[in-house]
Amino acid sequence: MSRDLDERALFERFSKKYQLVQSELLKKIERSNCGCDYGSTSFTTVGQVEILDEMLALEPNKRLLEIGAGSGWPGLYLARGSGCNVTLVDLPIEGLQLARERAEQDRLSGSSEMVVASGSALPFHADSFDAISHADVLCCLVEKLEVLKSCREVVNPEGKMVFTVILTTPGLTNSNYQKAVACGPSFIAAEDSYPNLIAAGGWELVEQVDLSDEFFETLQVMLENERFYADDLEALLGKEETQRRLTRTHESIYGLKNGLIRRELFEAVPV
Repeated sequence: MSRDLDERALFERFSKKYQLVQSELLKKIERSNCGCDYGSTSFTTVGQVEILDEMLALEPNKRLLEIGAGSGWPGLYLARGSGCNVTLVDLPIEGLQLARERAEQDRLSGSSEMVVASGSALPFHADSFDAISHADVLCCLVEKLEVLKSCREVVNPEGKMVFTVILTTPGLTNSNYQKAVACGPSFIAAEDSYPNLIAAGGWELVEQVDLSDEFFETLQVMLENERFYADDLEALLGKEETQRRLTRTHESIYGLKNGLIRRELFEAVPV
C-alpha cells in the first residue's frame, strides 16, 4: 500500500471514530483512561494538561493554536481554564463539528474557532498565535518537519510550542527499530530525532520530558476497559474494529515494556 493510501485510511478511520465517540460507552472508557469525555484521540490525561497550561503560560487574551484538535481535547479544556482564545485546526470535519458543539456547551463560542486545515500548511498570517500545542499528532503524520515549520511561521517571536508525541526509542538496533515501528502509531517512524527536527523547524528546545511511565499506566487502564467492555464494544464498533483496538493496545504495551517506544513532551520557543 502506498503512503498516500495509508494516510487516507488513517484519515477515514478517524472520521468514523468521531461519529461514535459521543456514545456513553466510549465516554465512560475515556473518563477512566484520561479523565475527560471530549472524544479524545490522544493519550493526554487531565494531569498532563495542567503541565501544558503551565508551560504555555496561558491567560485571558492569549491566542492558542491547537493542531490536530479533533473534538476539542485538550484545546477547549485549556481555553476554559485559562480564559485564552483558542483556534482548533484539523482535517476530519467530523471532529471539529463535535468541538463546536462542545464549545457551545462550555460557553466558549465567543473565544474559539474551528478551521479545517492541514498542520503542514496553516492558513494564518505570521505572529497570529502566542502559543501552539499538539497532542500525539506528529506520530500520525508523515510531514513532521513541515508541521513544525508551519507552526513556526504563525507563532509570534515571544511565543511557545508544547507537544507530546509517541516515538521510537533512540539507539535501537535495526531489528528492534523495525519492531518499534510495528508496535507504534501508523507514522511513528521519523527521518531524524525530535530535537533535530525541532531545530530544523526553526525552534529552540527548552525542555524534554519522558511521559512513558504515565503512558504505560494509561494503556494498562485502557486494556482493562477494552476487555471488560468487549461485548459492548463489539455491539457498537463491530468485532473487527474491537479486535483492532485490543491488538493496538497490546502492541503499544509490548513496545513500552521492552523499551522500544516512548511518549515524550517537548517545549520549544521560536529562534
